Amino acid sequence: MDSYEDEEGKGTGFPGAGTPPLPPARQPEDGRPDDRRESWPIARLRPPPGIPAGHAEVPGPAAPAEPPGQQGPADSASAAPAPPEPTASGGGMAGLSLPYQVAAAVSLALIAAVACTHLAMVFLHVAPSNTVTKQHGEVVDLWVYPEFEQNWKLFAPNPLQQNIAVQVRAQYTTDDGSRRTSDWIDLSAEDGAAIRGNPLPSHLHQNQLRRAWDFYVGSHDTGDSPSGLRGRLSETYIRRIVMLRLERHDLGGPVERIQLRASTTSIEAPRWSDEKIDTRPVHRELPWWTVTAADLPGGAQNKDRATGRTEAAR
Repeated sequence: MDSYEDEEGKGTGFPGAGTPPLPPARQPEDGRPDDRRESWPIARLRPPPGIPAGHAEVPGPAAPAEPPGQQGPADSASAAPAPPEPTASGGGMAGLSLPYQVAAAVSLALIAAVACTHLAMVFLHVAPSNTVTKQHGEVVDLWVYPEFEQNWKLFAPNPLQQNIAVQVRAQYTTDDGSRRTSDWIDLSAEDGAAIRGNPLPSHLHQNQLRRAWDFYVGSHDTGDSPSGLRGRLSETYIRRIVMLRLERHDLGGPVERIQLRASTTSIEAPRWSDEKIDTRPVHRELPWWTVTAADLPGGAQNKDRATGRTEAAR
């Protein structure tokens, strides 16, 4: 076989497989010879020792992976599915013991019953008059008033345009046995002072006295005669409220009789209105009421106190 010679005259035995010539040595600027005979790209192109030039191994395609059926024992064990983890017991009421489950079920049933009853009472209160409200109207009112009152006057075409102040004065007996009468005490003004500036005002301060007066006026005629049992109940109700308020005042002796009046003042018309409104207060005075044991805080438990007051008055 004929051999071929490369550019330097050295045969390799393979045509076209001559080693590329080395570049000439570079002369540095300082005049010293450069020992590096080849640059990095040329040195990288040279085959490793033992392999002819031009016949370097070229990486072939990767060997196919073994089929699943020919895997070894270790591979089969690693590929096996993991056993399912044990699941925890059910949450909620199912995770409780039987006594706690019964207690939770009874509590939920009571809450649902109270919620349904409340919705039904409020619906009957705001609904038009019907057979149920005519027969059980007092039960509905006892449930709704005063905590769940539904007042729609804000959306009425002619809202309330008056300020009504409930006032009281009392006759009491001093230590020397003389009977005196106090000045008028504005109970509504006391409620207003407790509400004004309070971010969370009490519902009693807002509505108790006002609703008690509306209850009384709506169940009495102009001559202060009660209209049946509802009228007598409203009178007892407002007397108890007044006596509770008078407990805060030191009048100088036990209260024997009380008298209520309402001072009604119309709200002044706005500046842009031509309406003329009389803003002078109008008073409605009720007759004097003798204080009984049922009117005092504690009801019948204060029977001795009421008896002592009667004897002192005599």
